Amino acid sequence: MSLPAVRPVARRGVAGEAADRIRDAILSGELAAGTALKEVELASRLGVSRGSVREGLVLLEGEGLVVSEWHRGTWVRALDPEDVEEIYTLRTALDVLAMRTAAVKARNFDALDAVVGAMKLARTDAERVALDIEFHDAVYAATGHRRLVEAWQAIRSQVHLFLLARIVGDPSYQDNVVPEHAGLVAVLRSGDAAKAGRVAEEHLRGSYAKLVEQR
Repeated sequence: MSLPAVRPVARRGVAGEAADRIRDAILSGELAAGTALKEVELASRLGVSRGSVREGLVLLEGEGLVVSEWHRGTWVRALDPEDVEEIYTLRTALDVLAMRTAAVKARNFDALDAVVGAMKLARTDAERVALDIEFHDAVYAATGHRRLVEAWQAIRSQVHLFLLARIVGDPSYQDNVVPEHAGLVAVLRSGDAAKAGRVAEEHLRGSYAKLVEQR
């Protein structure tokens, strides 16, 4: 029996590496929202071909980190009010389910404790935001729910952008990030799924309110 026609497997290669480097620059704040991303300049900086940069930018557009328009080029996405609302509502639905599920299924909290410990040592808001994302990676992993993890991965980069926008001009993030996430670990340890869902929703509502206040 002959195999049906299928598309060949795409090789990640240089384009994927270029996407990784550009993504890191965006999420570290080095490339700010609205920054034009010129293929020739990026290719020179990264030491890769212009074609690899172009393919990398297509990957990042799929993640929602950059925007491309014909004859206008490509730039780092700046979140508008509609983006913020959609990210908030979708993430809330996913995080509530993740926390409820992890409260029942999680048995080992070492990864979560380690991230909270690292948050205490973080020196910059960019580091704290990266650890915030890493914390929620660990929560989703603890659910054992493959499709839920995939749904989180689909919006993960945009949530990172959301958090970067949320901390601008907000010194309270530095003060609250550790106790808030330590509180999330505590409620997961309790095994109370209903409470875990409520706490997750309250946690995200506060972040959303802070961002709306700044706009």
